[in-house]
Amino acid sequence: MSEIIIASFYKFVSLEDADQKQEPIKEFCQAKKVLGTILIAPEGINGTIAGFSENIEAVFHFLRLDPRLGDLQYKSATSQKMPFKRLKIKLKKEIVTLKVPEANPLEQVGTYIDAEQWNDLIQDPEILLIDTRNHYEVEIGTFKGAIDPLTDSFGDFPEYVRQNLDPEKHKKIAMFCTGGIRCEKATAFMLKEGFSEVYHLQGGILEYLRQTKPQDSLWEGECFVFDQRVAVKEGLEEGSTKMCFHCGYPIPPEESQCKHCQLSKFKGKG
Repeated sequence: MSEIIIASFYKFVSLEDADQKQEPIKEFCQAKKVLGTILIAPEGINGTIAGFSENIEAVFHFLRLDPRLGDLQYKSATSQKMPFKRLKIKLKKEIVTLKVPEANPLEQVGTYIDAEQWNDLIQDPEILLIDTRNHYEVEIGTFKGAIDPLTDSFGDFPEYVRQNLDPEKHKKIAMFCTGGIRCEKATAFMLKEGFSEVYHLQGGILEYLRQTKPQDSLWEGECFVFDQRVAVKEGLEEGSTKMCFHCGYPIPPEESQCKHCQLSKFKGKG
């Protein structure tokens, strides 16, 4: 059986006609038996889809027929099984929800640092390293020394910054996320807040794990992904993390229920 290609992509670009793109994209993906999720908004497109190689290529050829998406690229991984159960093409206000309209990656973003240079940057003693993902993602893996903002959603990130960081005190900040999209918004937001030296990992954790040899890696644990693989590790191989049967949060392979559900159950008996 042929391998399934998992393609992750995003592009910030002005799409005033986002509502007109939903049905054509849905119909084309259905015809090619491609599953996954694509978000379309006035600020761009974001998605992860899966299918056989020739069908994934066909979908991207179709998307690139729009000149605004002519240079749309994707990062790929492989799987022996389909990681999605259905196809969802959604219209959204934002392709990644921050709820801060003035944080516009089309106007400005932080400095991109590629995977090869990332280790040197985050070992700089003057760097404050921040994981912009949600707390349940951070729990199963992150970079050594990274700060966990303890957010439940990306929309909580601005409050964390405003309550805990100071442009006058925190001069050099580096941030990372799964595939890079959240950091595009996060760096745009922080530049608007007055932080002047802001860096982000180009291609996100996934690109770092793909490129970096295990012996050179500063990553600890696994990286949560939003499909049935649950998490990946070095080389983007499927990890051992499972999902809590009750709430759907990631958990270690030896457990069947996450500590949050266990705690809630314990409290309920009180």
